[in-house]
Amino acid sequence: MAVLISTLAALWLGACGTQVAGEGGDGSSSSAPTEPIPWTTMEPSAVTGVRVGGDGRTLLLDAQVPSGPNPCVRKLKAVLTDPMAELVRVQVTYTSPSGDRASGCTKEAMATARVRLPKPLGDRDVIVDNYTRFTADKAEPPALRLCGKLGCTPAPTGCTAASYDQALMAVDAPNHTYRDSEKCDGRWLVMDFSWRTGPACGDSTNPACSSRLGDRWFFRAEKSGWRPIVAGAAGGCRDVQRKEPAFPTSLCESLAPLSSELHPSYAPPSASATTR
Repeated sequence: MAVLISTLAALWLGACGTQVAGEGGDGSSSSAPTEPIPWTTMEPSAVTGVRVGGDGRTLLLDAQVPSGPNPCVRKLKAVLTDPMAELVRVQVTYTSPSGDRASGCTKEAMATARVRLPKPLGDRDVIVDNYTRFTADKAEPPALRLCGKLGCTPAPTGCTAASYDQALMAVDAPNHTYRDSEKCDGRWLVMDFSWRTGPACGDSTNPACSSRLGDRWFFRAEKSGWRPIVAGAAGGCRDVQRKEPAFPTSLCESLAPLSSELHPSYAPPSASATTR
């Protein structure tokens, strides 16, 4: 009997010794393997500079790309998207695992992509990724000049429609804004504008589609364009001269109070007014 018990114990201990920690009884792993983080094709968050190489036909593009403790960027490249004509259109792409924060690619760094043009750039503007524009006009070679929201040659500050559009942009006016009136002397500007509100619809006879909200802003001319001073719905000069005493009374004394809500009977903008 003692021999039988000893033999069974040895067999049991031997079976236990064959199991590895972290494995099932059949030797398989008890936890699923970690999936690798995929690398996907992306565009840079911004292209901040373009330079022209000494041959006149190589573009060097400074791009903001992901960065981290591990490699974050592969296959950085710039390519022409259209044949060269009056403009040069370029797209910058790379592959990165930064879509998953577990990659560690949570910061940004600058990297340079290159593209060689089939012929010299000349005086052509360069458009990168469809919306960022660079020009050689008034630039310091070999760099091109980054154009702003108003284009490469924004209208100078003045009492002009293009200048008023710049003023609307300066106060981040809603899209499809109507300029209702302007009082301007070249150095100072007050502008009333409005935008449609209510449910969207295609039936212009629906009163709800023609109601509007309005706003009034006062501006001072600076080298960079119209600089906002203050917004105010009250009539007269109180709001603006409290903030800027030098604002001329002749431009604000006749202002009527501005209703915050303009009703459906509100007259449409004049033919000279434009939309943003």
